[in-house]
Amino acid sequence: MSGLKAAFRPRSHFNARSGNRYSLLPLRFLALDDSRYIVTNLVGEHLVLPRETVHALVRHELPMNSAAYAELKASHFVVDADSAVALDLLALKYRTKQAFLSQFTSLFMFVTTLRCEHSCRYCQVSRQSESKHEFDMTVETAKAAVDFMFKSPSPSLKVEFQGGESLLNFEIVKHIVARVEERNLQERRAVEFVIATNLAPLSEEHLRFCADHHILISTSLDGPESLHNFNRPKKGKDSYALAVDGIRRARAALGKDRVSALMTTTEASFERPKEIVDEYVAQGFDSIFLRSISPYGFAVKTGQASRYQMAAWLDFYKTALSHIIDLNLRGVPFREEFASLILRKILTPWPTGYVDLQSPAGIGISALVFNYDGAIYASDESRMLAEMGDQTFRLGTLGIDEFETVMTSDRLLQPLLDSMSEGVPMCSDCALQPYCGADPVHHHATQGNSVGFKPTSSYCQKTMGVVRHLIGLLEDDPAAAHVLRGWV
Repeated sequence: MSGLKAAFRPRSHFNARSGNRYSLLPLRFLALDDSRYIVTNLVGEHLVLPRETVHALVRHELPMNSAAYAELKASHFVVDADSAVALDLLALKYRTKQAFLSQFTSLFMFVTTLRCEHSCRYCQVSRQSESKHEFDMTVETAKAAVDFMFKSPSPSLKVEFQGGESLLNFEIVKHIVARVEERNLQERRAVEFVIATNLAPLSEEHLRFCADHHILISTSLDGPESLHNFNRPKKGKDSYALAVDGIRRARAALGKDRVSALMTTTEASFERPKEIVDEYVAQGFDSIFLRSISPYGFAVKTGQASRYQMAAWLDFYKTALSHIIDLNLRGVPFREEFASLILRKILTPWPTGYVDLQSPAGIGISALVFNYDGAIYASDESRMLAEMGDQTFRLGTLGIDEFETVMTSDRLLQPLLDSMSEGVPMCSDCALQPYCGADPVHHHATQGNSVGFKPTSSYCQKTMGVVRHLIGLLEDDPAAAHVLRGWV
């Protein structure tokens, strides 16, 4: 008996306990419905609990031998005398969640030209006609951009060619790839190249070059032929045919997994969510990213951005997601990428690397844009805003401003401070903050300041709507939850 007494605590220690013998760790809560709350902590652990349980928890009245208390303790919502390492574990998890900060800027977008042969209704970059070569990046600008990029301490560098239509200035693409590869013989970074293209000008020369240099292709596919041609008109009315043919040829030359596509949801898309998903399945893709329209460029000039209702997009999104889940349940593996990113934040300890769901925001510290004219912007959206005459997020000029000057300028540091949602009004006490991020450029464009007013923020409405919907599915629909958990 003496040995047992030495090994175990007295029976009285395990009696039901109440009162304030536990301490709350930082947590937030939000009503999921009339009877349940979503409770989250600093690192995104979440529980859905009855309203009465949450009330008892915050009043320090929750029995310490209850199942709910055990769940809360295991997920680092509470700490008691038996939790000597709880704070250390919580700190370690927080460090893991913020690991993306240690990588620093790794995505560099080179805008090779603003020229384009399409006239997309939502074009965000104010494209120029094909004959206006003054909107092409020069060799001197390209050299300065490559030199600037290699000043980043990141061990991995992604070079993404953007437009306009990037292939219309293919000579500068070739020059940049050659210069990066030559420089990297000494730098020895992990370098990846991506060409964003509508595929209309795609030639065999382009494909051979991409194959020789392991370049990925990213294109646009908005849905079925009639919708794609409506959203992305061009002379000849054949944008869909050229995109689909280009996808086929690029896959044959580079490999199926070397070609990806993105869609943009316009008002014309709202009535066709299932058809859009089915088009991606028919074209052999295994996922789709359901993107809403961005409030820049032609989307603003044509009035689309002001008419666009985020509530309508959320209805569209939920219908499309339901269709995707149903496809999976019928044996067709297919994934929605925005949901996958958020689920990774909800269900795993890892960061996503997705710049639009980061705190602080990914502007500058995750991605930079080199415009055709040598301007350096904090993000792709920043240069879209600049094309509308607003230079707020222009950080400097290639060949004039040094890397250190740009990355420590108030033009970058102030919006980064404003984007730390852990301390921003109405984000700091939001239970969904660990799954969200900040978009200072979006809020500057739509509300006039980089913090934004959350109750009327379309960014907030969109992200909160999707997160709440996903948590609801995880809680209440076992079949859907099984599919969603398979995406992370």
